[in-house]
Amino acid sequence: MTIQMRKSQNIEPIEVKSDAHLPTESGNFRVSVTPDADGMEHALLYVDGFEEAVNPLIRIHSECLTGDAFGSMKCDCGPQLKKSMKLIQEEGAGAIVYLRQEGRGIGLESKIQAYALQDKGYDTLDANLALGHPADARDYSIAAKMLKEKGITNVRLMTNNPLKIKGLVENGIEVSDRVSHITGLSDENKEYLRTKSSRMGHLIDVE
Repeated sequence: MTIQMRKSQNIEPIEVKSDAHLPTESGNFRVSVTPDADGMEHALLYVDGFEEAVNPLIRIHSECLTGDAFGSMKCDCGPQLKKSMKLIQEEGAGAIVYLRQEGRGIGLESKIQAYALQDKGYDTLDANLALGHPADARDYSIAAKMLKEKGITNVRLMTNNPLKIKGLVENGIEVSDRVSHITGLSDENKEYLRTKSSRMGHLIDVE
């Protein structure tokens, strides 16, 4: 599936502050850190030499402390991160842009407040709105900058979220193909995923 949208080429240069080898349970990666204009530090987890790949496999992953670190089953974030690391290792070329945009950009404190509302019956969208936040406050311009810094302008994107495709394309990254990235479904997160599918446009089929 080729995605075509209006693109902006006005991507300001960024500075990679650190870069090092990172062995993981999934295999060997390199990791680099880049701060945005607000000083928030974002990471690029990549296979050494992926810059030379044509149309590499990319995952844009937003930070989820509860899912990525604690193994929460309220969402599918942890399994998605692990699956993307595994697939990139199998591919031998690719990267994960790890964005420090917890809770779809509302921050950890507000995310847990939203969880408390979900405990009372709110769905994931209405909980954010009840707290005065947008449904999704994330920005993907820094992700595009981090890829461009590596010379990457064309990608295959592992995602179920059309907004990630839109965010990259509008910032000068061609998305030649969307790779479905469904994993980690459970009874605990089924309603969460249904809400993302029915109300937020995510491309997930939840029975």
